[in-house]
This record gives sequence, structure tokens and C-alpha cells, in this order.
Amino acid sequence: MRTLRIGLVAEPAAPTVIARTMTDLDAPEAGDSWDVDVESEPFTTGSEDGDAAVGRLQERARDQDWDLVVGLTELPLHDCEGRHLLVQTDAEQRVAVLSLPALGGFRMRSRATAVVRSLVAGMADSSSDGDERRVLLPPLRGRGRLLLGMVLANRPWLLVPGMKSALVAALATGAVATVNSTVWLLADSLSWWRLVVATVVSIGLVVGWLVVDADLWDRPEDGSAPARRRTRLYNASTVVTLTTGVTICYAVLFLVNLAWAVFVLDPDVMGGFLGSSVGYGDLCALAWFVASAATVGGGLGSGLDTDEAIRAAAYSKREEERRQRLADE
Repeated sequence: MRTLRIGLVAEPAAPTVIARTMTDLDAPEAGDSWDVDVESEPFTTGSEDGDAAVGRLQERARDQDWDLVVGLTELPLHDCEGRHLLVQTDAEQRVAVLSLPALGGFRMRSRATAVVRSLVAGMADSSSDGDERRVLLPPLRGRGRLLLGMVLANRPWLLVPGMKSALVAALATGAVATVNSTVWLLADSLSWWRLVVATVVSIGLVVGWLVVDADLWDRPEDGSAPARRRTRLYNASTVVTLTTGVTICYAVLFLVNLAWAVFVLDPDVMGGFLGSSVGYGDLCALAWFVASAATVGGGLGSGLDTDEAIRAAAYSKREEERRQRLADE
């Protein structure tokens, strides 16, 4: 009976959570057993090539006397030609690196477990050759899947607690605006496409303010093509994450304003003031307009309770923390 000591080195946060669900991996062949050890520590810096990460994991495997090691990272990996990777494996050294965002973000735990089990089984097979292998992502579809995985890894819904002060200020602004007759006139005069434009502009303004206020815009370290590609990818994930989080806040604001309008306003009273028939559909339009106005007035006019949730939306900021921790160690 052969017992293999397997090291799972996972970067802090989400990769560590996922890795700790894999401690009971079963060997596919009878007679073998796997002893899985999970360690949480950063081993990548930047959207780097897989060779650098593999080298760090090899050192860790020697220190811990592991038979083989798999690294789990939340960063995108690429080869020397700039192509994005899902996996890079050095079968001879029995080292592999898995980029979790490249899995696409959905069913992350089950997909990651299946890939890790396959990697371990392949490297544990004594009959396999020692070639270095890379699993490339498709050029176009793979880039979209990678971006989606990065956005979901950012957990944009967690932006709401970090924007609590802005949301409360917007709710207060909306509550006052809802009972203002001038606002009634403005809402009644706007067509649906103007309301759509107001929504897009208000969300865009808040996203821009968050990027500037928390200094989230990543800039390339040099003029090289890999650095520019990494910057574009990081900034795209940051903007999409923030837009998703702010849109969630906007939806909450709209629903609260609509409930408030239905509760306190009488359509007959509004109709008498506006000189037209008013129904509950008009109250929806009012809540829609107020949500846009309150998002700009309340959101931009208040500060953040904490910028930790906001900064977590940017891969570049988490990368700074990862670099600092590696430097300290």
C-alpha cells in the first residue's frame, strides 16, 4: 500500500476556503492512499507566468517533504507568449498550479475538486512521463470566462456593507424627494428611455467616484505588453465588480422607494396636482426617477464606512497585500 503526502498550497481568502474542502480526496486506485495537507500562504505575485509559481511551490514541497504539491491561486496565469492558462504542471517535479478564476466562477468548489483530483492522480501515476504541461484557455471565450471568474471571486454583493453610509444617505434623500411635488412633475415628464439614461449615468457616476476615492485604477508597472494586458484585465474586473455592486444597491434603493411611495402617496392626490390620471405604474416611474437622483445625491455626497470591501473589488489592491506579505516572510 502506497501513501502519498500531498500538499495543497492555497492563497489566502477564497482559495484557502476551497482547498480546505479537499482534505478527504480519495485515491482512484485501490491500494493507494492520499494524505492531504492544506497550507494557506501567498505564492504568486502579479499575473505572472506559471513557471514562477511552480518554482515557489517546488521549494515549499522540499521544505515540507511532500510527494507532490498543487497550488491554488485566484490570479490569472499566463505563459511566456501571454496566453492565459487554466493549469500548468511539471510532472517530473510533481508540481501543478491551478488558476481558480479560469474555471469561470460557477460551481467553483466542485470544478476545482475535480481538477485537483485529476492533477494529483496524473502526477502520482508512475507511468506518466515527466513533461511540463499547460492547459490553455480558448483565446476569446476563455478570456470572457476568466473575467467572469475574477468578478465572482471579488464577490461584488459584499460591496453593500462597505457602502452602508452612502446607501443610508441615498435612502434618506429618496424619502424626502418622493413626497416633493416638483419631483412628481419631473418624473411625470420623463419618458422610459430618459429614465434608463438616468439610471446608467447615476450608476456610472458612483462607480467612477469609488474608483477615484479608493484609488482602485491599476497602472502598468512598465510599458511591456504583458504589463499592459494585466492592467487591462485587472481594471476590467474592477469596473465590472463595482458596477455589479452598485447596481445591487440601486435595486435595493428602488424597491425601498417604491414601497415608501405606495405607502404614503395617494394616486388621486398626485393626479389632482398633476392634472392627469395617476396609477400605480406612475408610482413605479416616480420611484425609478427618485432612485437615480438619490443615488447621485446621496451616494456621491457621503463617505464610506470602510474602504476594505471596496478595495477588495480590485485585484491590484489584493496583489499589493500579497506582495507585502511575501516580502515580510
